[in-house]
Amino acid sequence: MSRLVVVSNRVAVPGESHAGGLAVGLLGALKERGGVWFGWSGKNVRGESGGLHEQQDGNIRFVTLDLNKRDIDAYYNGFANRTLWPLLHFRLDLVDYDRATREGYRRVNALFAEKLAPMLRDDDTVWIHDYHLIPLGALLRERGIGCKIGFFLHVPMPSADLMQAMPDHARLFSSFYAYDLIGFQTQRDVDRFKSYVRLFGGGRLLDGDDVEAPGGRRFRTAAFPIGIDTELIARQAKAAVSKVAARDLRSSLRGRQLAIGVDRLDYSKGLPERFLGFERYLDRHPDQRGSLTYLQIAPVSRGDVAEYRLLRNQLEQIAGHINGGHAEPDWTPLRYVNQNFAHTTLTGFYRAASVGLVTPLRDGMNLVAKEYVAAQDPDNPGVLVLSLLAGAADEMKEALLVNPHDLDGVADAIATAATMPKPKRVERWQAMMDHLRRNDISHWRRRYLEALAET
Repeated sequence: MSRLVVVSNRVAVPGESHAGGLAVGLLGALKERGGVWFGWSGKNVRGESGGLHEQQDGNIRFVTLDLNKRDIDAYYNGFANRTLWPLLHFRLDLVDYDRATREGYRRVNALFAEKLAPMLRDDDTVWIHDYHLIPLGALLRERGIGCKIGFFLHVPMPSADLMQAMPDHARLFSSFYAYDLIGFQTQRDVDRFKSYVRLFGGGRLLDGDDVEAPGGRRFRTAAFPIGIDTELIARQAKAAVSKVAARDLRSSLRGRQLAIGVDRLDYSKGLPERFLGFERYLDRHPDQRGSLTYLQIAPVSRGDVAEYRLLRNQLEQIAGHINGGHAEPDWTPLRYVNQNFAHTTLTGFYRAASVGLVTPLRDGMNLVAKEYVAAQDPDNPGVLVLSLLAGAADEMKEALLVNPHDLDGVADAIATAATMPKPKRVERWQAMMDHLRRNDISHWRRRYLEALAET
């Protein structure tokens, strides 16, 4: 079995916190095969970018690369998060068209390629992750790397007309043609990418999953919906029930039901719409007044970006308005918290919640939806209210699926979830849980790597 080389923006270095399911899956693959995990160190250094740090843990070599402020601002804060992130989430109105950050993004990807190429062997399998590193495969090919290189996009792929609206789109998106296998979260993402190749990318669609790039090079595209460590989440949630944080939360509800949302503070998550949908629920279902408390946990991310500061202010205003119009002396309908919680604590909160609210305006997958289901008490599970525009909706048809822009629909789904009879809740939960067990994080990475090996 060939050595595996994983490349991502950040690296799950031993000794650092990496509770996310992706880190678990990639570490599992690396332990099986031995290899290298390469990426940015997260450090902002003075002087030139490019300093390397190495650490060995068993058969895995962790290699991280330092960047200076100029490169971080252009590559990460700039093009990746102010241009690609909104574009890939269908928000053309928020795209920053600064040419300088585009060149900085390419410069840092070239630095990754320059430092990584000498470490690679002819029989390695390289697996590159996400929108930060789209050009990396092509830049490695330019440096003579001929081994198998796969790419996985964790975020959505937008429609072809949005992709071609980005200036110089062909230069960036033709980089995809250097890969042997491009993995997406859903078949819809695959189809949108193929539409771009056919309409604007100069390529040709072949039978099955194969695509022919201009010049004749062939590569494969396919959907590989990412999973979670289902059994681990279930065990964590069961254990967390007896922990102080979960006990205190349940006690504070004073017998009321809990609806929970847990999202990074980002405009793609649809939080203003969700808040307004909850307000509509309070207005449309007065018979349920006072019976349910909604807890929204939204840790601040990218707090130095203007759009995110505006979003935080907007949410604070909406929350104040809702509570001002609906609260009672012994009940606050909406609890809005910008604090981070340990992942184990969150699973206990999920288990305590009768309703899980996951209503992004657009999401590649959304693992909170899956973790909420995995955390439930099998004997008395809650109900998931899930956006149709999240990749998870393709797999979790037993959730209450909603259009996050349809406030009446969201309101009615909350009311339905809060009053759903137990037998129906158990039936829906069981179907989703069976799927999550079959399609966990280990199944995802095995499927991808087997498909890459076959290309």
